[in-house]
Amino acid sequence: MDLTPVLDGFGVVLEPTNLLYCLISVVIGMLVGVLPGLGPAATIAILLPLTFDVEPVTAIIMLAGIFYGAQYGGTITSVLLRLPGEASSVVTVFDGHALAWQGKAGTALGIAAIGSFVGGTASIVVLSVLAPLIAGFALDFGPPEYTALALLGILLVATVSRGGRLKAVVAACIGLLLAVVGRDAFTGAERFTFGLLPLSDGLDFVPIAMGLFGLGEILHGLEERRQGAAAVTRVANAWPSRADLRCSTGAIGRGSVLGFVLGVLPGGGATLSSLAAYALEKRRSKTPERFGHGAVEGVAAPETANNAAATSSFIPLLTLGIPANATMAMIFGALLIQGVTPGPQLVAERPELFWGVVNSMYVGNILLLVMSIPLVELFVQILRVRATVLAPITVLITLVGAYTVRNSVFDIGLVIAFGVLGYLMKKFGFEPGPLVLAFVLGALLETSLRRSLLLFDGDPAGFITRPISATLFALLLLVVLLPLLQKLIRPRVRQRQPSAYKADA
Repeated sequence: MDLTPVLDGFGVVLEPTNLLYCLISVVIGMLVGVLPGLGPAATIAILLPLTFDVEPVTAIIMLAGIFYGAQYGGTITSVLLRLPGEASSVVTVFDGHALAWQGKAGTALGIAAIGSFVGGTASIVVLSVLAPLIAGFALDFGPPEYTALALLGILLVATVSRGGRLKAVVAACIGLLLAVVGRDAFTGAERFTFGLLPLSDGLDFVPIAMGLFGLGEILHGLEERRQGAAAVTRVANAWPSRADLRCSTGAIGRGSVLGFVLGVLPGGGATLSSLAAYALEKRRSKTPERFGHGAVEGVAAPETANNAAATSSFIPLLTLGIPANATMAMIFGALLIQGVTPGPQLVAERPELFWGVVNSMYVGNILLLVMSIPLVELFVQILRVRATVLAPITVLITLVGAYTVRNSVFDIGLVIAFGVLGYLMKKFGFEPGPLVLAFVLGALLETSLRRSLLLFDGDPAGFITRPISATLFALLLLVVLLPLLQKLIRPRVRQRQPSAYKADA
């Protein structure tokens, strides 16, 4: 492996401008993690207009820092307030807050910071090794392979969504429908424009993202806001004892591996990784009754896993051009706005951007480790600001940002429309993530599908004549059939259980 591009990447990160943006972004990310209900996807959507006037590598370093910085910030409220700032920090509440009430808030935050640093750094190392190899393999991809990959990505995200499979599939279908609005790239015919000139070029990603994740999340958060418990304001003993470190070593190692693997999978992400890591540690423990009452491993494992997953989710984005979750869809959109197309060619054509972003994660994780404890008191004070004060300011920033993209009042209308849609989706249990992912992948899916059919003279059987596309479609079929097989097997298992009990009797 040629190390010259890797070293040049460190040179890019250590430029004063990029270093400053990295610092600012991880602080914003921690703040986002602290504030319940906002989330990195919503914040990135709101801040997208700020990235238009900076270099692409600087913009992506900033957005990436917000993402993995939010994983750190969510820990603080989970431990001190029993209020997860991030969905991936829900599991940390169980043992983190119990430790805080035992006077070990500093220990919980210290273990979380160490685990997060180790998990994130280990994931970056593997990312640095695997990403170029995957990109090299993906150079063999053509329209049929991208068709299968886009379908697989949409379906995987839809099937593992927290809102339920049917609702996620409906949301994904809406996203695909929105993706075809505008002028047909092949024939020039206008589709679903309703005579509106601004829709001729299709719907822009920015108003959709800012509406669904920015305005929609704010409206839903105001409706669902809760009064937090009193904060544990004294944080002492921030460095864990040797016994705590000894107990956490195995959990941190296993959380790193599990988080990396689940983060690469579409729909996996930080939340699923933290849940799986906590469940694994509780199952392996000889004293599972300690979990939920202040087990240090119950903090170390999920915090390590969610940071490892946050980093590894960049692999499918940067090497295949497939966003693995909603936040990656935001960063995907930001790259496209900057004129950068993520995919197999990115490593070879834009090594300074690829390695600059990857190496910025090393620097960002060190900054987060250094700042995580000193900034706790500041974030606790911010939490005391009422949501009714913060929400109007955020809405104003969102609408002004949407207008400045193209100086279009129509875009403000789109933000409001999609904000209402996002609010209604959250209210009725529909996750907006599958919609945005399907919208982002919709253009790739349509273009690749139509090019493939031209290549095969309209014969869809051509997809299974190519090894890679055939394998991907086999995986696609497995994803579709697996839930059906589970429904068929479960009734049979339930029918056998009573007879087994009778035989034992």
